[in-house]
Amino acid sequence: MTARMTARFADLKRQNRAGLVTFITAGDPDDRTSAAVLRALPEAGADVIELGMPFTDPMADGPTIQAAALRALKAGHRLSKTLAMVRDFRAGDDATPIVLMGYYNPIYVYGVDRFLADAKAAGVDGLIVVDLPPEEDRELCIPALEAGLNFIRLATPTTDDARLPAVLQNTSGFVYYVSVNGITGSAIPDYSRVASSVQRIKRHTDLPIAVGFGVKTPEGAAEVAAHADAVVVGTALIDVLARSLDAGHATPTTVDAVRGFVEGLARGVRSAKRPAPAAQEDRP
Repeated sequence: MTARMTARFADLKRQNRAGLVTFITAGDPDDRTSAAVLRALPEAGADVIELGMPFTDPMADGPTIQAAALRALKAGHRLSKTLAMVRDFRAGDDATPIVLMGYYNPIYVYGVDRFLADAKAAGVDGLIVVDLPPEEDRELCIPALEAGLNFIRLATPTTDDARLPAVLQNTSGFVYYVSVNGITGSAIPDYSRVASSVQRIKRHTDLPIAVGFGVKTPEGAAEVAAHADAVVVGTALIDVLARSLDAGHATPTTVDAVRGFVEGLARGVRSAKRPAPAAQEDRP
């Protein structure tokens, strides 16, 4: 893991609580508002931030995140501006891990080596690139690891025990468990299965397990936080942002609306009842 990611999950473990991972799309609805939202997330209780790289064809995302990407692109946002957002954020926050999430095409167009160097220099901690399977690790995953960035994989309910070793082989930072099949925002997870799914993955890795897709409320976040190492919320957060807009443009309520929603999620995560940590053996 990068130093920031290691420190954050170690701190969460000491507190015996799950982390809150929040997703926003960079540049949505415009660069200035997006930067203000980004700064507000840690203040509101986010422990890790996923920052979406806008793309014209986000195949794994539902209508909400697709619309966010289109708003950002229409406002002139590009990958270079995403990196600039991270660099500016780091001037005031050098502790919160930031993971860029998206698709390979914008990175390929930017240039892999140039992108990795610029991302590292800007203060990015990791990448989630949803359309590069383990069989394509030489394209980006291995170079990212060599550049000192985490490469975070997604596991799903259909990722069985035979497939998990390949998924986890070069994964670092944390494992993102997608608790429902389908696109983002498509369904509510079956919380009764989260515990068993997390435990199954933990038999294959010591990495933290973050669970997302379908978490929409503080109560749902608490359900997941009782078993996972982190809870990921994206679509519901973007929905709150979108409802604050006027014809696609930011209003005076936009940043506060997002902040208030994340504060509620953070309270939910922190209220989760978790098993007491295992007692440490006494050592001479």
